[in-house]
Amino acid sequence: MATPASPQGDQTGILPALLDRDLSILAFNERVLDWARRKHVPLLERLRYLCIVSSNLDEFFEVRMASHVEAAQGVHAMADTSGLQRIASRAHAMVDEQYRLYNQILLPALRKQGIRLLSHGERTAAQRRWVQTYFNHEVKPLLLPVGIDPAHPLPQVANKSLNFIVHLRGKDAFGRHNEIAIVKVPRVLPRVIALPKAVAGRGQDFVLLSSVIRAHLADLFPGREVDAFSQFRVTRHSDLAVDEDDAGNLRTALRKGLQHRHYGQAVRLEVSSNCSEQLSDFLLEQLQLPAQALFRVNGPVNLVRLMQFIDLAAQPQLLFEPCRAELPQQLRGVPSILAHLRKQDVLIHQPFESFEGVIGFLREAVRDPDVLAIKQTIYRTGSDPVMIDLLREAVRRGKEVTAVVELKARFDEEANINWAEQLEAIGVQVVYGVVGLKTHAKMLLVTRREGRKLRRYGHLSTGNYNPRTARLYTDLSLLTADSLITSDMDELFTHLASQNPLGPMNKLLVAPFDLHAHLLRWIGQATEAAQQGQDSRIIVKMNALTDQALIEALVHAGQAGVSVDLIIRGACMLPAGLPGLTDRIRVRSVIGRFLEHSRVFYFRANDRQALYLSSADWMSRNMMRRIEVAWPVQDPTLRQRVIDECLLAYLHDACDAWSMTPNGNYLPSTGVGPMPGAQQALANRYMKQGQ
Repeated sequence: MATPASPQGDQTGILPALLDRDLSILAFNERVLDWARRKHVPLLERLRYLCIVSSNLDEFFEVRMASHVEAAQGVHAMADTSGLQRIASRAHAMVDEQYRLYNQILLPALRKQGIRLLSHGERTAAQRRWVQTYFNHEVKPLLLPVGIDPAHPLPQVANKSLNFIVHLRGKDAFGRHNEIAIVKVPRVLPRVIALPKAVAGRGQDFVLLSSVIRAHLADLFPGREVDAFSQFRVTRHSDLAVDEDDAGNLRTALRKGLQHRHYGQAVRLEVSSNCSEQLSDFLLEQLQLPAQALFRVNGPVNLVRLMQFIDLAAQPQLLFEPCRAELPQQLRGVPSILAHLRKQDVLIHQPFESFEGVIGFLREAVRDPDVLAIKQTIYRTGSDPVMIDLLREAVRRGKEVTAVVELKARFDEEANINWAEQLEAIGVQVVYGVVGLKTHAKMLLVTRREGRKLRRYGHLSTGNYNPRTARLYTDLSLLTADSLITSDMDELFTHLASQNPLGPMNKLLVAPFDLHAHLLRWIGQATEAAQQGQDSRIIVKMNALTDQALIEALVHAGQAGVSVDLIIRGACMLPAGLPGLTDRIRVRSVIGRFLEHSRVFYFRANDRQALYLSSADWMSRNMMRRIEVAWPVQDPTLRQRVIDECLLAYLHDACDAWSMTPNGNYLPSTGVGPMPGAQQALANRYMKQGQ
């Protein structure tokens, strides 16, 4: 990453070179990959981490690589071409390590457990006959070989789809020597097939679809000789670009964009490790890709699809023990959540506490005849319709329901369009937020008539309204009846729906209006306190730190004497520990069983303290191009709980934490091993409390 200077003397006010964002993202995935190496992690879970890294790399290439590929192609004059080389070198090394682990460590270990992925050469005669029948009946009817000639150029292959390229000998039906053919494999075919017990050996035997097709490619070309072949997969740029100012109907414009997403600019080509240079060069030329974009892999070209293998092979002893999320401790034995909120705020820490607390809040509001209106933001709700169904029920019960649906949630655009259309069809007031800004804030607001007045109840969260990810991500949310916070929420909902100017906020900090400025102000106050010899402290936990202004403010704070701890899961462009420059700043990343997703901001400047939870990371896009919120945790007990569980526990994690070194690399905690890290310790504590 960045090479640190060798400072001499006082370096106050000097800013270090920032770390490369793309390399920092790849470094995060290297830390995730480490979980596939850990012997104390259950075997199928190690394979799952391998798949997660592949999925993350897919998204990285889909979103981050187009400009680097264009630079290498000379699309833009004076473009820097070194970025692609740096990224390719790091990515190639990581992919090589993935397949080394897959072939040399995980597959042999699975075989010892009686779980086998059989190649054609390993199948018995009976297994080969079964596979032949399966191919003839289930696979071959869906395959259409396409010969390549001047009249049939390389067909468009969809993003991340499985394909085969074949080199043929002999003449076609018209006596021509067309040597190249393409076979596209439909997505509807399962990538992993379990052999029936009648032909399987002891244990569980599986075959990959790619292996099935590979063994029977010749059947697709009668009268020709298959001389060489390779599976291949093309990754394409998939970040939708829609001009909202010109789009008369954003929903329609996005639908059109989604139709073309699968066939965007090619940015990566994966082929089998034994693919001939003739075939790989042909594909690179046809796809207009530089050599650095070619990845030769020793195994299936899409490791992500091995998630099916994990599900099929599922043996409890090879998986994590289920983590039973308990009902939030503050809601146990509570007959009415709304009545309870009139007495005190409720903090929910997922996944250690169940998302059912949030669903229960909405369910009670839907079925309470005194509740008049419900407003909710929808960013990534997933496929589980429980919350959408409750909004439908609210409409049927005569309540006013407003849903702010973010259509531009990356890779969830189609799902959100469908949800929006379904909600509109039953009478929900659906709005799409502000043109040019993504609505990333997570808010749910309930308005209830109580006597002669209206009272509001609110829910704010660092994570999505998604029951599935609520079991996999660490997030914090707050249920509150605080009149100032809920008034701010109502004002923000009105702003999103009406496009009227946002009124002054009482307690919420809102991007892109004042969140950035308030964060800079708090960092500045801590800096001033340190300069005056007063107590000062900054601890921030979030997913990413890339905003230059906030980075510079943190650097100045550290140079002034502020003790700064940054718990950053993913990309961090601030180089920590540079002598004389950032030596009072520590950066650590915690990678565990659950995806770290909560955002917590703690500031102390002499006798002033602030603790905020937020939907926002410290990235320019969050601060300037999204609707985000941060809210204070005011109850002393809840404040201490957040500090203990989300800050101190992670600062003392000696198992799952990685510390950044001055050159931007990360070193694992010396205690990596079977002892519990912060996540497991929290899970154990909550399960014990539940019992």
